[in-house]
Amino acid sequence: MTSVSILLSCVAALLGMAVLAVPIARSASPTPIIYGASLVFSAIAFVIAFAYLATALPAAEASALVLPLGLPWLGSHFRIDALAALFLVIVNLGGALSSLYGLGYGRHEHAPHRVLPFFPAFLAGMNLVIMADDAFTFLISWEFMSLASWAMVMAHHRDAGNRKAGYLYIVMASFGTLALLLAFGLLAGADGNYGFAAMRMSEHTPFTAGLVLILLLLGAGSKAGLVPLHVWLPLAHPAAPSHVSALMSGVMTKVAVYAFIRVIFDLIGAPTWWSGVIVLVLGGGTAVLGILHAMMERDLKRLLAYSTIENIGVIFVGLGLALAFKANGMDLAAALALTAALFHALNHSFFKSLLFFGAGAVLTATGERDMDKLGGLIHRMPVTSFLFLIGCVAISALPPFNGFVSEWLAFQAILQSPDLPQWGLKILVPAVGGLLALSAALAGACFVKAFGITFLGRPRTVVAEQALEVDRFSHAAMSVLAALCLFAGILPGIIIDGLAPVTLSLIGDRMPVQTDIPWLSIVPVAESRSSYNGLLVFLFTLLSASLTVYLIHRFASRRLRRAPAWDCGFPEVNPMTQYGGGSFAQPVRRVFGTLIFRARERVDIPAPGDLRPAHFAVETHDLIWEGLYLPIAGAVGFVAEKLNHLQFLTIRRYLSLVFLALVFLLLVLALWS
Repeated sequence: MTSVSILLSCVAALLGMAVLAVPIARSASPTPIIYGASLVFSAIAFVIAFAYLATALPAAEASALVLPLGLPWLGSHFRIDALAALFLVIVNLGGALSSLYGLGYGRHEHAPHRVLPFFPAFLAGMNLVIMADDAFTFLISWEFMSLASWAMVMAHHRDAGNRKAGYLYIVMASFGTLALLLAFGLLAGADGNYGFAAMRMSEHTPFTAGLVLILLLLGAGSKAGLVPLHVWLPLAHPAAPSHVSALMSGVMTKVAVYAFIRVIFDLIGAPTWWSGVIVLVLGGGTAVLGILHAMMERDLKRLLAYSTIENIGVIFVGLGLALAFKANGMDLAAALALTAALFHALNHSFFKSLLFFGAGAVLTATGERDMDKLGGLIHRMPVTSFLFLIGCVAISALPPFNGFVSEWLAFQAILQSPDLPQWGLKILVPAVGGLLALSAALAGACFVKAFGITFLGRPRTVVAEQALEVDRFSHAAMSVLAALCLFAGILPGIIIDGLAPVTLSLIGDRMPVQTDIPWLSIVPVAESRSSYNGLLVFLFTLLSASLTVYLIHRFASRRLRRAPAWDCGFPEVNPMTQYGGGSFAQPVRRVFGTLIFRARERVDIPAPGDLRPAHFAVETHDLIWEGLYLPIAGAVGFVAEKLNHLQFLTIRRYLSLVFLALVFLLLVLALWS
């Protein structure tokens, strides 16, 4: 059997498990059956995709298969090449670990019958999107993926916030599918060549290419969380069960990135330099706005969701750089930028899944997502705390973990921008580099807040004080991801060489072979420019930390001294007097809040002798939601109210409307042809 045949068999098995879950979901023990089977089939699919990617050669033919399904004259085309194999690795590794986590976490699920049938279906849908090789199969799979994930967002539908999240998600998902449908219609042209092979061979005018780019940014960008299409993401991702949140945030957003890369880098032909400008601007703005919103959050899962928006911005910065370099014939720089984007997509699937698993463990142990009601969990949940800390360090782009390497590669690509001929790009790329640096610094502050408020200090509530460690399945899934974060950080050359077949197929060039460089260093362009050795950084960090601990314990005074803790001049021992999430966010809010959030602080301090308590309140606004989406919603409501009388027309007026609509459609068809 070919690789694509085995992968489709795994997809069929996952769909079979989704059907089986319907009758057994209310039985005594459906959780281990469904999640165990999902783990097995996802693991098989991961092994097949990884083996294909590891052995892929530039001249090798892709594995393809046509099934007699779908459109009668087209069928359903499925194909695996290096790009598809990479994202299949991301999807199925994430699916396998989420299934492993679900074996423990699912036992605490209050309504398993609302999750179990859709979990394997969601995994199958993401696999089908990546393997699809024609527009019809792609769009059907895309919509299937969206509906399965929407059903799990609505699992706890009795909560008003979840209902709002589900409604907004399905609206944005439908809008994105419509944009993708129009994009594929433009690529297919008047001849209706809906197969990707035909689109790849067709010539597309610059005008068509520009429209397709805009539609892809709307369709794939809305699913990925690009600003200003991000509004659904911080609502929907936290609303789902935590292992599903990990899949949506760490994996499904990468499926959207895949869709953008497949069309823009593969199907549409040679890029133009101004397409890179559009993607760069959106990516840089998304990175900064995403992490600024995350800094303001108290809800741990919403903080992680906003952080996903920031990381999607980093990925699109790399893709925009690759487009700009490729358009100017700078293939080596384009390969470097594309490698940085793909590496960060892989890294984000690691540390964001780890962090959502950690947030799920905290939610299981305490029932709380509000960080200001947590604290002190490092004593009650030491394993979860340690693994969550690894995720925080990795996502903050600190060495020796993986987040540093991919962002460092993105900065190395930015340093190639002086060779670009267009002055607009010469000015824009360093500016976007500054935004990227700002987002990296804010990410560090954000996850100091997330870890510090949640796990350090004293418990702020009884539930935090009484928390207990979670199950071994959850720890195992988090441990694998933590190990991958470390592996990709200390041996990045192996990952970079593994991405080479993808860049060769899309760009026609690759980064230098990294595993041939002595001491396991990585050299993006040339040794005279820059290099990095993650293994030496890791060993230095490990040895210096160990030596410091030894010296302190060996030579420090053993005399025990007790003194009251420093209390900032306030002798109250109430744990609520500790720093909270708002305390960490206040400096950033005062710098950026007026412009970005239109923040207002209201302080009421009673006069001397007045026994009223002091009052402090902060008012912030989401300017994109209030300035863009609320007016659209109002306009839709106004038009719907005006058109409401159409349902009371007579039969003759209905027939007249149908006739006019038919005439209009015939005119459109005549003009199109």
